[in-house]
Order: sequence, then C-alpha cells, then structure tokens
Amino acid sequence: MSSAKKKVIVSACILGEQCRYDGKTKKLNAVTEALKEYEIIPFCPEAPLFGTPRERINVVEIDGQNRIITDETNKDVTLRLEKEITAFMDEHKEVDKIVLKAKSPSCGYHTTPILNLDKEVQKLGSGIAASMLSRRYKEIIIEDENSLSKLER
Repeated sequence: MSSAKKKVIVSACILGEQCRYDGKTKKLNAVTEALKEYEIIPFCPEAPLFGTPRERINVVEIDGQNRIITDETNKDVTLRLEKEITAFMDEHKEVDKIVLKAKSPSCGYHTTPILNLDKEVQKLGSGIAASMLSRRYKEIIIEDENSLSKLER
C-alpha cells in the first residue's frame, strides 16, 4: 500500500482541459510538472452542469450569504453547484493536496471577487468549491497555481 501515489485535486482548466466558461483553458505546464509524483484528479464543477462554453457566473453576496449567480440571466445556481461538488467530494474521500484556479467563482481561494447585487466588487473571498473543499478537507492546505509555482521551485 505504501507504493500508492499521493492524490491531488487540481482545477481541470490549469491541467489543459477546455472547460472554462469561454471554452478555453488556462493550462500551466509548471503545475503538471510540479505534481508529477501525484495521482492527479481533475476537477471542474461547472462544466458537467452547464456545458462549455457557457454563461459566466459570479459570487454575489445576498443577505450576508455568498450565492452563485449567472452573469446575464441572473439565475441562482448555488444549489446545483453544491450538489455537484458534494458528489465529487464523496467520490474522492481522501486526498493529500489541492491546487485550484485563482480568482475563479468556483475554485478561487481567498482570491475571488465577491460582488454586491449591482455587480460591484466588494471584497475578495473564496469560490463555492474552494469553500466547500476547505470545510471537507480541513487538514489539507489549499493552494492556487500561483502559490504552487512559488512553493515547488
């Protein structure tokens, strides 16, 4: 059992999957290289639910709670994303590392713009997935592609 690779959850867009809202990727070879000793578990809660390309989403603070709201149609998709993220975490109960895409409404960890109802940035916070992952995997430090590249050099 000691020969099993450690597991890392990584935002799929930085692995090269074309899963972003605009159908593009944010591939960073340095991330894949830094994690070559790990079993990489790609993660994107948005693409399976909304397809690619898709309408952008934002984190909007409403009555003191962060909600995930579509940019143009103003639909609240928070519950759908929570279910998708919970199912992913239930499937991957044990992980050793988490690397997420900075500034993402799903994956940003302390780097995501939190908007008010007028879509004005009020502060920086965490995306819905980053928040849920940090609660589930309390012992795991969550990094983004920027902090990982600094730490692994």
